[in-house]
Amino acid sequence: MSSISPTSAGVAPGGKDAGPALPPGRTKLFGASLNIRQSGIYIAFALIVVLFAFLTDGALLEPQNISNIIVQNSYILILAIGMILIIIAGHIDLSVGSVVAVTGAIAAVLMVNYGVPWPLALLITLVAGGLIGAWQGFWIAYFGIPAFIVTLAGLLLFRALTLTVLGNQGIGPFPDQVRTLANGFTDGYLGNIGLGPLGGADLFSLLVGLIAIAGMAASQWRTRTARQRYRQSVDPLPLFLLKIIAAAVVVLAVVVQLARFKNLPWVLVLLAALVLGYSMLTNRAVFGRRIYAIGGNLQAAVLSGVKVKSVVFWLFVNMGVLSALAGIIFAGRLNQAGPTAGGSFELDAIAAAFIGGAAVQGGVGKVVGAITGGLIMGVINNGMSLIGAPSERVLLVKGVVLLAAVAFDVWTKRRAGSAQ
Repeated sequence: MSSISPTSAGVAPGGKDAGPALPPGRTKLFGASLNIRQSGIYIAFALIVVLFAFLTDGALLEPQNISNIIVQNSYILILAIGMILIIIAGHIDLSVGSVVAVTGAIAAVLMVNYGVPWPLALLITLVAGGLIGAWQGFWIAYFGIPAFIVTLAGLLLFRALTLTVLGNQGIGPFPDQVRTLANGFTDGYLGNIGLGPLGGADLFSLLVGLIAIAGMAASQWRTRTARQRYRQSVDPLPLFLLKIIAAAVVVLAVVVQLARFKNLPWVLVLLAALVLGYSMLTNRAVFGRRIYAIGGNLQAAVLSGVKVKSVVFWLFVNMGVLSALAGIIFAGRLNQAGPTAGGSFELDAIAAAFIGGAAVQGGVGKVVGAITGGLIMGVINNGMSLIGAPSERVLLVKGVVLLAAVAFDVWTKRRAGSAQ
């Protein structure tokens, strides 16, 4: 008969009852059990915002600057959504920057050189991005070449194709509708409302923010109820409510500042729709569960009947479509498609995913985490620009943050392994 050690039974070495052991990856904070891997990124984001708000004398949180952070990083956030899914499945995509460039070039040639109506041109560009993703997905999923090699080749191939399509020169300007999507703001449909010392703010934007907060709270409550129904661990009710209130305060504060400036940026509306859709895909859809299964344990996924090749193939098709969308947004923002567009975008998207909590080995990560990671990079870029830091120092800080995020992930895994 095997013996049970006091520690494994929840008894302290001194003989006193230590209570039930915490699940791996969780820690005690003020008497509550917290998942440090998932919660750490949001705490770090809050601390970084507070730090740069202090260093910039509040300029970071000015309405116009918050709007600039969202608009200037929108294409990276779009890429981060697709990248987190690929990393969860245990792969990588190094070609997204070049795909952004070539799809932006395709959109420019269609709309500017050939006069194709902008809705049709955008549709053709998204299809082209999907075909590029299908090309890479075929070699990775069905031919068995590692994603690192295929997408590294794609980085070179599609950059060369960009130069060919553009004739090594920029093409523009874009139609007003495309520029509005990239740089524009929603109209003040309901007029302004007074906010006391904060001045006037767009009522429609405020209502959208309140609806978003209500939807977020309802979704979290539904998830908590479902976990309780299946007897899974959940946060204590006070902690759960505290998290909801904190998130609501942050969202409302951002919306108020945007409503005080020029209302909601259209790219923010697009991002919100993407985050909502992909969060539902990963949390509730069968396809999303299969992504986690493949990254968590490939052999177990195969034995469970998951069509691994098909899932991986469609992940890269999705990445191609999102890269095309980012290419349209980036080109529209600059009002020109250029041969150097998308430079190092793949590095920023990968960094956003890992800073946002993705595991190096795959199987772990959330869409909201990737968005948070991308915003951390954006706040660092913006904050250091406001304080006049040189570019080399910005790169240094971003590199340290990325290394710290991955080191934290490795540490939490080792801690969880030793607890088991």
